[in-house]
Amino acid sequence: MAVFGWEINEWVIPGVEMKDENRYWLVTTGPETEPGINGGIVFRRGPAPVDGQAVNAFICTISVADLDESVAKVIKSGGRVVIPRMAVPGIGWWANCIDTEGNIFGMMQEDENAQ
Repeated sequence: MAVFGWEINEWVIPGVEMKDENRYWLVTTGPETEPGINGGIVFRRGPAPVDGQAVNAFICTISVADLDESVAKVIKSGGRVVIPRMAVPGIGWWANCIDTEGNIFGMMQEDENAQ
């Protein structure tokens, strides 16, 4: 949330007690007037990724305006870098991080001059 400025709110049905496997959080990634990808989060239904092993799910990659600033926010929020900043020639700058729940995610800063 703090890293990307997203708003995350648990979906509550008044008068209904939700069991953990049914709890759902709505994710708003930006204002309705700008492109984004809103979505939701549920409890993990399987094992968490294990350090040193292959990812057990897909890796979401998020477009960011400033990769170095975003990586610094990840670290400040308790995450860590697993693949440091690297150039994707002609595309931009990319890094992978892991959050405090063990989820790996990517960040990409567009820059067609990246080498």
